[in-house]
Amino acid sequence: MIKVLFFASYRDRLGVDQLELDSSAADITALKTELAERGELWKTTLQDRKTLVAVNQIMTKDSAAINDGDEVAFFPPVTGG
Repeated sequence: MIKVLFFASYRDRLGVDQLELDSSAADITALKTELAERGELWKTTLQDRKTLVAVNQIMTKDSAAINDGDEVAFFPPVTGG
């Protein structure tokens, strides 16, 4: 089981703040592809190259491996000053 969290505008856009998935995805890219199958809104939101992702609260890239029990968080780029 993988816990998937969505933050900020992603949470608002997708209408969900978290999911628990029985996923066979081996990495973030595969997980994004799996989630994109939920519909066009999911696809356009998560396939954005600017999407940030963390696995177990550590920022990572789409090539990062994921395992059963991991927590994956997606959020939009942030700006500050």
